[in-house]
Amino acid sequence: MSAHDSQHRAILQRIARKAMIERGLVPDFAPEALAQLETIRSRAQAHPEPAADPAALRDLMALPWMSIDNDDTRDLDQLTVAQAMPDGAVKILVAVADVEGTVPPDSALDQHARCNTTSVYTAGGVFPMLPEALSTGLTSLNLHEERLAIVVEMVIGADGSVQASDLYRARVRNQAKLAYDSVAAWLEGEGSMPEALAAVAGMDGNLRLQDGAAQRMKHFRHEHGALSLETTEAKPVFVGDQIQGLAAEGKNRAKTIIEDFMIAANGVAARFHTARHFPSIRRVVRTPRRWERIVEIAKGHGFELPSEPDARALETFLKQQQAADPQRFPDLSLAVIKLLGPGEYVAQAADGVAEGHFGLAVKDYAHSTAPNRRYSDLATQRLLKAALAGRPCPYTLPELEALARHCTDAENAANKVERQVGKSAAALLLEHRIGETFDAIVTGAADKGTWARLVPLPIEGRVVQGAQGLDVGARVRVRLTAVDVEHGFIDFQAVRA
Repeated sequence: MSAHDSQHRAILQRIARKAMIERGLVPDFAPEALAQLETIRSRAQAHPEPAADPAALRDLMALPWMSIDNDDTRDLDQLTVAQAMPDGAVKILVAVADVEGTVPPDSALDQHARCNTTSVYTAGGVFPMLPEALSTGLTSLNLHEERLAIVVEMVIGADGSVQASDLYRARVRNQAKLAYDSVAAWLEGEGSMPEALAAVAGMDGNLRLQDGAAQRMKHFRHEHGALSLETTEAKPVFVGDQIQGLAAEGKNRAKTIIEDFMIAANGVAARFHTARHFPSIRRVVRTPRRWERIVEIAKGHGFELPSEPDARALETFLKQQQAADPQRFPDLSLAVIKLLGPGEYVAQAADGVAEGHFGLAVKDYAHSTAPNRRYSDLATQRLLKAALAGRPCPYTLPELEALARHCTDAENAANKVERQVGKSAAALLLEHRIGETFDAIVTGAADKGTWARLVPLPIEGRVVQGAQGLDVGARVRVRLTAVDVEHGFIDFQAVRA
């Protein structure tokens, strides 16, 4: 393969497919799954109305529901709407697409979804957990389409706390498809009102109501130890099929709305399981595995952290640094995230003690809001619907324990695929810059190697020469020595002063 080939998209897609197979993931749907899909589509054409017991559903289609996601997102899992309450409280409703009703357990489509456990988003294209005819069609909360949903209802107090909650099934209709960047620009007074927002009377006020609630929720969480972390992700920019650059994507005010609503909704789902005496799958981040290095980094910034992990103290340090050096804060955030360690899925017994999520400062957290693209959420939806209907639990605790382990392993594999293909895309961009030097920050340091990310280019590679003494969070000057597009290798040499 010539890395100079102009068909970069095809190259990256082939690399992605190979990487998935090598890590036990399946890039293509089996014939049995495609046959099942055709049956579902035929049934939907014959009976376009969502099929469900009307007595078990609330009709909420008249509410001004909206979706907020990336510009190019087509698999819409959530809608949101707000209602003003007395004493400064706000009722937030989150509608989550009812996917479980279309994908029966142990069916061919379910087996594919369970194998991969997640959609895989690569620079070479998306490998969806469910066929796009479902995830971006029949089970997506698409604009102006009637859909079945699980609705999480939350009353948010004036202080940002969740004061009451409920969970039920409903019919909903998306009335405005909005995008993060344009919504954030409008909310922050840096852009005009998005056309889709202006097209629905009163929706601008509803969005501002949501924004105000989300800001209070965010403040409440961080007062209780949630961490202010802000990383930058690289998204490839194509002209035709040739990659021309990497666009940096970070947080913004619109993303904060969805982030805080989903964290709260996932907490409601977890507590709902407990109240109904059902087991569940939880997402946890345990006590930081390298707290001593976090303490060392903070000390280098003149801040003393306690010797034992303390989320509130770490949040104080992070907020201080965010205010003092906002341009470099994403680099500090990345170092802290690496040192906190990865999240994982665990099975929670009905009467068990929740382990919690260190970075979010929450004890109850069950992934439930993205069933089109995460299998843990699809399994959680089956549990929720069974509990709502008074049916027996569809999983035993040992089954959930095995599923949680598999979701963790498969998600880690998917993340590795995404990183590898991202590095292959970066290698295509850097292959003509061998020998150049760059500023970088160390993002990984272990027996298996040391890694650094370029600043400001969001490109990570391995420090193959001169890595002695480097640790996570350290600033370093590196020289690009080699790239390997096929394997996603980018090699640096540390340049000592």
